[in-house]
Amino acid sequence: MAAGGRSNAGDYSAAAERFIPRELAGLRLDQALARLFPEHSRSRLQAWVRAGRVLLDARPAADVKRKVWGGERVALADAAGAVESAELPEAIPLAVVHEDDAIIVIDKPAGLVVHPGAGNRQGTLLNALLHHAPHLASVPRAGIVHRLDKETSGLLVVAKTLAAHTDLVRQLAARTVQREYLALVHGRVASDGTIDAPIGRHPVARTRMAVTASGREARTRYRVSERFDGATLLAVTLETGRTHQIRVHMRAIGHPLVGDPTYGKRRSASGTLADFPRQALHATRLGLAHPVTRARCEWESPLPADLRELIAKLR
Repeated sequence: MAAGGRSNAGDYSAAAERFIPRELAGLRLDQALARLFPEHSRSRLQAWVRAGRVLLDARPAADVKRKVWGGERVALADAAGAVESAELPEAIPLAVVHEDDAIIVIDKPAGLVVHPGAGNRQGTLLNALLHHAPHLASVPRAGIVHRLDKETSGLLVVAKTLAAHTDLVRQLAARTVQREYLALVHGRVASDGTIDAPIGRHPVARTRMAVTASGREARTRYRVSERFDGATLLAVTLETGRTHQIRVHMRAIGHPLVGDPTYGKRRSASGTLADFPRQALHATRLGLAHPVTRARCEWESPLPADLRELIAKLR
């Protein structure tokens, strides 16, 4: 460790320094860290160990499986560098529905990519967040804990601190985050229902998802809000959060989303429905326990103009 308390792995804060108590003797290092630093997820702590950002008795601890015996001094590096240096702040307007010291709730427009990826290295929600709140560079993925597809509009929550990030990830895993969508689908849906069908990578078209026996558990509930000639407006809630879940599940029951270029049926659609340029899906309601106060919070987003106009035409 260099003079001034610095290391190549980052800055080590006294506030993130603890002694391993004797009662944790015999545990793996990652297990002991999870007990000492419950504000961080175990997977995050494991990643920090492997990256050399955890010191055990002033030396980098490279092995998450090593046993601890109690009395060791542990220090965590500050989280600088959690966002890749290639991901730079950009002055992209954000529709902020709510913001406090722990979270930001964003109403994302259709067309905005959430996280940089192949072909979308700039102009994303992550870039916008880094401009809006520069300290988010110290939070994994700039605080993004769940995503919406590029052409899906609506609400998503962003964590502003590591502790809030861990808490929100745990809420998502426990399925206590309420996420409700409005989806316009092809055809007449006869009644409310639940789709319980596993989703995984398509066996042939690897860029798509599909209902497949080898996939992960996926459950979607829907209820009929309004019926039109050739289409139905559904209120959809997610019990799980698989990639493209609503789009895949609605296709699986024969009612694909209007305008969906991947899972839809553009060739057989005509007129008003065929002309809609994106999947007709909007994240309209979001509910969760606040990571700090534990109070139940809910937000709602009205349908964006393009979906309102489409529904008005159908009526």
